[in-house]
Amino acid sequence: MKTYRRFRDRLKVDLKDPAFKQAFEKEEIFASLAIQIAQIRQKQGLSQRDLAKRLKTTQQTVSRLEDTNNTSLSLNTLLKLANVLHKQVKIELV
Repeated sequence: MKTYRRFRDRLKVDLKDPAFKQAFEKEEIFASLAIQIAQIRQKQGLSQRDLAKRLKTTQQTVSRLEDTNNTSLSLNTLLKLANVLHKQVKIELV
């Protein structure tokens, strides 16, 4: 078995596997959304509790939205979130 010195080198090899690449890209989408949500909330000076009030939900739910391991974010939730944060959702298939 080959030993890799850097994560990037191993990832480059792993991404050649179509199944791995598909799973990696899916996880990357959800992780990126979670990070964007947290950054926008913080930039607007909102706590998780403040955002929860705007969404009429709990702080724990907002915490889950900002969890990079959460893969259950729905389009409806994303649209509602964008509305209360005064943002737009842009989705495209490429």
